[in-house]
Amino acid sequence: RVEIDTIPACVWGMVSTRVIVAVHGNMASKTDTATAHLAEFAVQAGWQVLSFDLPEHGDRTGETDFTPWQVVPELQTVLAYLQQHWQGIRLRANSIGAYFSMLAFAGAAIEKALFVSPIVDMERLICDMMQWAKVTPEQLCEKGEITTEFGQTLSWRYLCWVRQHPLDGWQIPTAILYAGQDAMTSRDTVTAFAQKHHAELTVYEPGEHWFHTPAQLDAMQTWERAHR
Repeated sequence: RVEIDTIPACVWGMVSTRVIVAVHGNMASKTDTATAHLAEFAVQAGWQVLSFDLPEHGDRTGETDFTPWQVVPELQTVLAYLQQHWQGIRLRANSIGAYFSMLAFAGAAIEKALFVSPIVDMERLICDMMQWAKVTPEQLCEKGEITTEFGQTLSWRYLCWVRQHPLDGWQIPTAILYAGQDAMTSRDTVTAFAQKHHAELTVYEPGEHWFHTPAQLDAMQTWERAHR
């Protein structure tokens, strides 16, 4: 266990010149099952894995700013730490962690990125959630924040920030594992992203946005091993 400028982190594996930085998604942590599965094969292949807690997660549950304007600078701090300690860097990110990573790491010297269930169009996702909640742009602009029945808080500031920071600069070689039953990102959206950014797209049809069942975790680990 280490701290990166007060960010709680873990380094998995024996000393190596190569590292995979693992960026978790919502409701996860630096020691979640997906990260443990990743470390299991990565360490065997001679890599170390560095994982860390995003705000409101893991050892940081008392914090309250799980927003891109807070997280992106933190990821850039983590990147500086990686560059100081390892020669070869790869990225593995889940869900919103992939979205944050694309904002923070565009242009970085990262060899390859592996994304599981990535959020690749945050504006569309927010607009979809507004439709689910029957919230108009005018209502959200007027109130600033609206809490929905499905547990998400819609934020006008967040939506404006997303629109002002598009994911145009992503050029790192990328492979994507997408779940056929993903309710957060449509197949058309992830396919369009993959085509635009020349990413390799694998679809696991029985999967859900959150890979968590034994069969889903096995499929994810098989995919990860294929890209080591």
